[in-house]
Amino acid sequence: MPKNSFTCGKEFGKSMMKFVNSLLILLLMVPVGIAQTSYPMLMTLQPVAIQVGTSADMVVKSRSSMWGANKVMVSGNGVTGEVVHPDPPESKEGEETPEPSLTSLTIKFTARPDAQPGVRDFKLFTDRGVSTVGQIVITRDLVVWDDVSTDTMDGAKEFQVPSTLTGVFEKPEDLDYFKFKGQAGQRLAIHCRCMRLQDRIHDLQTHADPIVTLKNHLGSTVAACDNYFAADPYFVVEIPQTGEYFLEVRDVRYKSNAYWNYAIEVIDRPFPTNAFPLAIAADQPVAFDLIGASVEEGTKVTFDPFPLTLETGRQWLSLRSDDGGLYDPIPIYVSQEKIINEADDNNDTVKNAQRIEVPSVVNGRMDKEADIDYFSFEAKKGDTLTFEVIARRSQSLLDSFISIENAEGTRLYAADDYTFGRRSNWDSKYDNFSVPDDGVYHISIHDRHLRGGPEYVYAIEISRSAPTFELTLDTDKTLTTPGTSGVLFVRAKRFNGFAGEIQLHAENLPAGMQVAAGKILASGQDGCIVFTANKDAPLDAQHVRIYGSAVLDGDEGQNTKLLIDATPYQETYMPGGGRSHYPVDTYTLSIQKPSDIRRIKVSANEISLKPGEEVKIDVELERAEGFDTNVSLDVIYQHLGQIWGNSLPKGIKMDGNKSKILLTSGELKGHVTLVADDTLEQAARQQFCIMANVSLNFVMKATYTSEPLFITTTPKEEPAK
Repeated sequence: MPKNSFTCGKEFGKSMMKFVNSLLILLLMVPVGIAQTSYPMLMTLQPVAIQVGTSADMVVKSRSSMWGANKVMVSGNGVTGEVVHPDPPESKEGEETPEPSLTSLTIKFTARPDAQPGVRDFKLFTDRGVSTVGQIVITRDLVVWDDVSTDTMDGAKEFQVPSTLTGVFEKPEDLDYFKFKGQAGQRLAIHCRCMRLQDRIHDLQTHADPIVTLKNHLGSTVAACDNYFAADPYFVVEIPQTGEYFLEVRDVRYKSNAYWNYAIEVIDRPFPTNAFPLAIAADQPVAFDLIGASVEEGTKVTFDPFPLTLETGRQWLSLRSDDGGLYDPIPIYVSQEKIINEADDNNDTVKNAQRIEVPSVVNGRMDKEADIDYFSFEAKKGDTLTFEVIARRSQSLLDSFISIENAEGTRLYAADDYTFGRRSNWDSKYDNFSVPDDGVYHISIHDRHLRGGPEYVYAIEISRSAPTFELTLDTDKTLTTPGTSGVLFVRAKRFNGFAGEIQLHAENLPAGMQVAAGKILASGQDGCIVFTANKDAPLDAQHVRIYGSAVLDGDEGQNTKLLIDATPYQETYMPGGGRSHYPVDTYTLSIQKPSDIRRIKVSANEISLKPGEEVKIDVELERAEGFDTNVSLDVIYQHLGQIWGNSLPKGIKMDGNKSKILLTSGELKGHVTLVADDTLEQAARQQFCIMANVSLNFVMKATYTSEPLFITTTPKEEPAK
């Protein structure tokens, strides 16, 4: 297995490693405990890509120290990482050795030959807890790192096709040049990942907007692309004549950021961007039409999952070509419903609507500009149906708009963009359509901007509406220390008449971790899970499954249990100090070394309240020696007046005027006063906690948590009639 897939040269690699490790030891020494201690916030990985079947030393950079990093956690299969940690500084006799501030760290990543290409999340576990999410690109081709400092064609970094080019827009008006020898008639696919690599990074408030230009040896433009996949370029070009060519990479605004890195695949093999059908069955063979500007028209590939059964949902699939090689992964959607394909393109009117069954998943595409597809189905009065488009979320170019119409073509309902989880998307969805009468109905779909072409593929899943819910996590990580607790807030969104309680669950905990999983009340949207590490718990981090369960009433007393997995979200720092979220692959729970707050002691764990009553809960902190930073107490998780987590029953709130929640200058004692008003609802031992928050930046907090508290409430009695 090659030790390093980069083309920087052995001497550059050795000198870079020597320089980095020397620099790490000489960094600013920061004594532990004099200020708030933050977990590492990963910013970039350089180079950002690794070739399958290789190992490579790569440098991760962060805000806050990564000192003590000892574990690398990569999502998916086939990719691992090993920390190359610098030696600690030499201690002087009679003096306490301060801890270095380590914001640049070498990781040896290894990608197995069978690792699926694409983008992975990774996190580091350190003495300060688990980090925020970083990004690593897995590629089939040799990785070329832009290690030259010139911004001219004369200093271009040379490469051979196929390769993956990596670099950074590290300074204003930065221009990166790469050169190669092209052959007349050679067909190249050029695919850039840059802006999309920044969506999950916590503290990148602004993103790059890359543009890639292909130039000949005279500097004349042969082809260029700005936006294709969001702000990232993708284009296919045929080399006009044999000779030397250059790729110019820059931000279209000539802006820069030391953390704006990119990976550009330059390949001369077919690169499918989509496939038809988009939706397939979990256990049935399927013949795909591969789609992409570099794919020969009419290319078909047969896929049979046997003996496996694919998991349902959106995913990426690697298909084998006729010559035994692998295509780059394509996006697909796997469903348990019946799969129906658009028969032809003669379904542009109500009169010519293609008849389908429900429930089912219909595959189609906008073959031409201003195309519209109609499908008809029979339904009975009182039926309830849900229509969901899968397109843009699976790399289609379609911006869908759907319309539900009666037999005469009169529109009954329409849907455009939809909020999935915590983020809006161009894919359309309409929930809980109640059929008004027996008869024939139509569903139509078109692109919102009347565009069309092979890459405007879609699937419409039409299902029987049933009570259900979705769960989102307010964070992708919870940090604890031995003997202390951490809290995770879970938010529910209900659909199709579901109005019940949701019991929360956590599985695959680290050794020595206890869990108190609360519930989301029928009248609420948030619940909390409190994790408590034993005093002798080993230091570790582990990906944890979070899910919810609910009981649905069935016919004749036959109840069914509904299990729904929660989606983890990474907090992101928005321009101006706002707090937002982006979905990530995993939720991680860690047990780290003792930190700034060693314990939160409360005066009561069981509370009962009626309307008009109040209760005072005394809170006492145990601070680390020398830690005197301000600490803010709270019972709900909020930022700039927006509530992100509140598991209290309706009618309960904290009275700020009767509470002491700001502990300054090393103060240890405060209190929280809860009051109940006349809107109080019934709740039995609803779980909540008292949090001690320490600001890390304007958005992020280090949240230390009490052990779980339980509140029982009795509503106001209605007067007898």
